[in-house]
Amino acid sequence: MHIGCPKEIKPQEFRVGLTPIAAHEAVAHGHKVTVETDAGVGAGFTDDDYITAGASIATTAADVFAVADMIVKVKEPQPAERKMLRAGQILFTYLHLAPDPDQTRDLIASGATCIAYETVTDDRGGLPLLAPMSEVAGRLAPQVGAWTLQKANGGRGVLMGGVPGVGPARVVVIGGGVVGTHAARIAAGMGADVTVLDRSLPRLRYLDDAFGGAFKTSYASAGNTIDLAREADMIIGAVLIPGAAAPKLISRAQLAELKPGAALVDVAIDQGGCFETSKATTHHDPIYEVDGIMHYCVANMPGAVARTSTIALGNATMPFMLALADKGWRQACQDDPHLLNGLNVHAGALTYAAVGKALGLDVMSPTDALKA
Repeated sequence: MHIGCPKEIKPQEFRVGLTPIAAHEAVAHGHKVTVETDAGVGAGFTDDDYITAGASIATTAADVFAVADMIVKVKEPQPAERKMLRAGQILFTYLHLAPDPDQTRDLIASGATCIAYETVTDDRGGLPLLAPMSEVAGRLAPQVGAWTLQKANGGRGVLMGGVPGVGPARVVVIGGGVVGTHAARIAAGMGADVTVLDRSLPRLRYLDDAFGGAFKTSYASAGNTIDLAREADMIIGAVLIPGAAAPKLISRAQLAELKPGAALVDVAIDQGGCFETSKATTHHDPIYEVDGIMHYCVANMPGAVARTSTIALGNATMPFMLALADKGWRQACQDDPHLLNGLNVHAGALTYAAVGKALGLDVMSPTDALKA
């Protein structure tokens, strides 16, 4: 199979979909690899690194799309990239289709087979290709939230760890999954007073047992959530419904109940955001204010630490990428039902139920797509 990796073109996206190590593995499996020139520079990989790994270098993204049987990326294809997809081609990347009807329609129209990192599962009920970026984003959230809280950025002017005689920042993390756990660990490590909210009592018990009181836990009822939010200096939204639009946990009307200058960090923004007033921003212009409340809603947070993120993502995606290349998408998905769960679009049909529900579109089951 011919594997192609174009340079990411989303604003301030410095990651790359294929590391030189992954390229080397693919070549060792007998596949061709073509990488767009300078695709890896933002993550610290040169064209020579890819050439040494056995890949060839293409001058433009169009050259990559023209020759590749499978496109491997990081972020969802942008409009110009979607025009270059063709029927029968495999696209393997993050898609986040539920809040993005335009992309969904374009991918359906392309006839390509689109497998989304974020909906591939494992036998423990986890999301192995989302997890590494969730870990990165979770650990970044308190860091960028602390910056947002600085007075020069419009925030409350509160130091995360306080100082002797002055209490620390109060941080509420909504969601106790991978993002929330890593966010809570880092925020607590910065000295903040941290509470994690979740609706799963077993998860709350696990967090309490595993972290020994480093942070507090509480049940995420609507009333409890707003009560804690009123006292918070920072609220980190870390909820996830796999493949579906994120639920709205704080309404615009409720912003009036929060502390002026409080920071909302919405890590769920790729799935539409979990605050009603969330809208996607970029690393170039990451924060904005609504009713006196500061919002940080960068849609590709891990791109800020591109080298760490690229290597972590590459470690997770490489076995699946090799399976797709070695067997073809149909046999690979037939052999691995967890990879089949990643199938979102195939040959003009939407194949992921949660996206269909969010966008009001008809859905073909992935099993039927396999048989088609």
